Amino acid sequence: MYGVIMFFHVLVCILLIVVVLMQQTKGAGISSVFGGGGGTDSLFGGKGATPFFVRLTSGLAIAFFLTSLTLVLLSRRPPAVTAVEKGMQEMPVQPGRGIPETQPVIPEQGTIFPEEVPGGE
Repeated sequence: MYGVIMFFHVLVCILLIVVVLMQQTKGAGISSVFGGGGGTDSLFGGKGATPFFVRLTSGLAIAFFLTSLTLVLLSRRPPAVTAVEKGMQEMPVQPGRGIPETQPVIPEQGTIFPEEVPGGE
């Protein structure tokens, strides 16, 4: 579904670019591009192509916004789980490992370094 809408979106974008580039400034109509002198026998009639291209541009712009919105709504996914979070979820909790809950035993004075060394000074 996402690929079909993406294809349609790209097609609408290309058509919109082409239609905007085909439009002429207000001074000259599209009929002058095709060799017409602005007469009634031109390709798009006596008024020229202005109403046709305005409607086509408006329709393509609406299609562009709708396909953009649809692509955004379809691409919403839950946030990705990082490798650290995945490892934390899979790691079983093992009791007895990690920081000990008891306080370390501090040896009393004289047990490790006696004050008097026998046979010494």
